Amino acid sequence: MLKFIKKTIALLWAKRHIQSAQEFKDNAVAQQEQLLLSLVKTAEKTLFGRVHQFEEIHSVEDFQQRVPIADYEDLKPYIEKVKRGQANILWTGTPEYFAKTSGTTSGAKYIPISKEGMPYQIAAAQSAIFHYMVKKNNADFVNGKMIFLQGSPELEESFGIKIGRLSGIVAHHIPNYLQKNRLPSYETNCIEDWETKVDKIVEETERENMTLISGIPPWLIMYFEKLIERNGKKIKQLFPHLQLIITGGVNYEPYREKMEELLGGKVDIIQTFPASEGFFAFQDDYTQEGLLLQTHHGIFYEFVPLEEFGKPNAPRLTLKDIELNKDYALILTTNSGLWAYSIGDVVRFISKNPHRILVSGRTKHYTSAFGEHVIAFEVEEAMKATVSQHPAQITEFHLAPQVTPHNGELPYHEWFIEFEKEPENMEAFRETLDNAMRERNVYYDDLITGNVLQPLKISRLEKNAFQEYAKSEGKLGGQNKIPRLANDRKIAKILEKYKN
Repeated sequence: MLKFIKKTIALLWAKRHIQSAQEFKDNAVAQQEQLLLSLVKTAEKTLFGRVHQFEEIHSVEDFQQRVPIADYEDLKPYIEKVKRGQANILWTGTPEYFAKTSGTTSGAKYIPISKEGMPYQIAAAQSAIFHYMVKKNNADFVNGKMIFLQGSPELEESFGIKIGRLSGIVAHHIPNYLQKNRLPSYETNCIEDWETKVDKIVEETERENMTLISGIPPWLIMYFEKLIERNGKKIKQLFPHLQLIITGGVNYEPYREKMEELLGGKVDIIQTFPASEGFFAFQDDYTQEGLLLQTHHGIFYEFVPLEEFGKPNAPRLTLKDIELNKDYALILTTNSGLWAYSIGDVVRFISKNPHRILVSGRTKHYTSAFGEHVIAFEVEEAMKATVSQHPAQITEFHLAPQVTPHNGELPYHEWFIEFEKEPENMEAFRETLDNAMRERNVYYDDLITGNVLQPLKISRLEKNAFQEYAKSEGKLGGQNKIPRLANDRKIAKILEKYKN
């Protein structure tokens, strides 16, 4: 009876939330402009606001004229002042937290999270679950155990600002009604070594009634493989009531077949788009693709057409200007003090009513050694199409250009692929993959047709090659992701030693 009451209350709560959320879906364009002016007004007396004459900003156009697009290096002088305890620099007062992230060019990055910004991180995650409950008309999972994958919740502190990984920070804000059902233990969450941590999570969860599990796909696969190795059962045999997996960080589609094989049964999937800078979107309908953009959560969005990104005077579009099925660099202004900040992600809209997006790549992760500008969305869709024709299970892959092959042959794209299960005909798989890429990228097709490039080549990698690579780079586990694309061979050179 208690379980019935609990899930009934959860479902009623979710339905009430969905009704209240309809207003922001219907009025996103107008509310976004109002939000920007509110953020500017709030930060008018900050150092950044004074430097950029916020008191003169009365429209989106005013803002765009006075505040240029910035990356972390541009904002770093301001962030350094905040780190030294100075107040009213980027936002009023000082941040509640710094989310520490690993940067490739800037070293460690310290992303401010204000007391106004933190609640939205939690609210977006809750909203994703509420939307699922209502769409499914089922909340049975609330009576079981749940994993919310997190980094260590142990935080440092400097000048009164707590510092840690975002997932560790979030651990301190999980609602009380979920705490009793939450795994793993606090002590296990504090383990820094990833393999040790996963082993301990397996021990703590393998005999529990797991109903919800969240994490990025590579972590889920590692966790599931260890469970299967220890117990000799597929995941749905081990956890028969497992109902929901929440994932994010990378596109789920390339992992779908591998995940389904490990699960051994039906489990619903919700994809999300969180980051230290904000929780931007989630799959509000688990039965169809597309992530609902969170336009009412303290973040003003701008969109730069990808082909214009980085150019002087590149157009900065708002929600009212965007086109469907076009790639845009995502630019953020947040209630934590990030102003016209380029996060490095590329999105494309697949719906305007409501505003739903796909994450199509990274502005810095592409292959364009020959001018083709191949992005993540294209390679992931090409791989998906190829696997549908030539069944195979892909653990992970990486694409790099081979500009100067030995023996004088034409340059080519080299795909490093770790197969869990290889296709029956590797050559047919390769040809289909190459044709799928040519269909999705006209510049790549022109290079092949013009004999500038030869068709792609596949290098098969040993089992666990990507795990070993990640371990060697100190990037195993957590929210670390290996780029699917590169414009050089830095990663490729390391992967070469794992060739099968």
